[in-house]
Amino acid sequence: MSPFIAELIGTMLMILLGDGVVANVLLKDTKGNNSGWMVITTAWGLAVFVAVIVAGPYSGAHLNPAVTIGLAIAGKFAWAQVIPYIIAQFLGAFLGAFLVWLMYYDHFNRVNEPASILAVFCTGPALRNYKSNIASEIIGAFVLIFVIFYISGAEITPSKTPIGLGSVGALPVAFLVWVIGLSLGGTTGYAINPVRDLGPRIVHALLPIKGKGGSDWAYSWIPVAGPIIGSVIAALLYNQLHG
Repeated sequence: MSPFIAELIGTMLMILLGDGVVANVLLKDTKGNNSGWMVITTAWGLAVFVAVIVAGPYSGAHLNPAVTIGLAIAGKFAWAQVIPYIIAQFLGAFLGAFLVWLMYYDHFNRVNEPASILAVFCTGPALRNYKSNIASEIIGAFVLIFVIFYISGAEITPSKTPIGLGSVGALPVAFLVWVIGLSLGGTTGYAINPVRDLGPRIVHALLPIKGKGGSDWAYSWIPVAGPIIGSVIAALLYNQLHG
């Protein structure tokens, strides 16, 4: 289990469970059809929890180019490892989305709205206004990255003795993703992760899904550029505050 494999598998699990809940809520004749936004945001938070459990001990569980870039800018991650991590994350997201299609194959073959099919794989705006949409992604990613800088391990005070929490230590980032979804996700679907959106969007474009429609490439730059910009702002602010 190298850092590359850990990022690939972790991102795959995150997308399998994250896009999987969207499929469960939006596709016809599933057990979870129309169960709503609370189900989607909760499962996405738990998907991150699962992914961090697996990848955390080996790669730090970035699972997101915005996290990788932000940590590198803050001096907490080697720049030489940025590209390999991003490649692993992209491949994991691609594979995770493909597994969602296999999992829900029969339901994709039902009569579904093209917008619902696309939403299983990638994000889209509730109201299309590119300036507002990219601002939403910048703000969401800023909150994600800035708070990640301040997540610390448990310790016994005043001795500052660290406490090993094992897998439970993955909970803070899961709660963080959950609250971002609940509070800030209503505008664009809170991609806050370039590969989370781009990898599955490519899978949507390639797969022979009945009645799927287009992949909305005109919007695709928003969930890529927005999270990266938000990450850079968060890292620069962190450096300024702790320089």
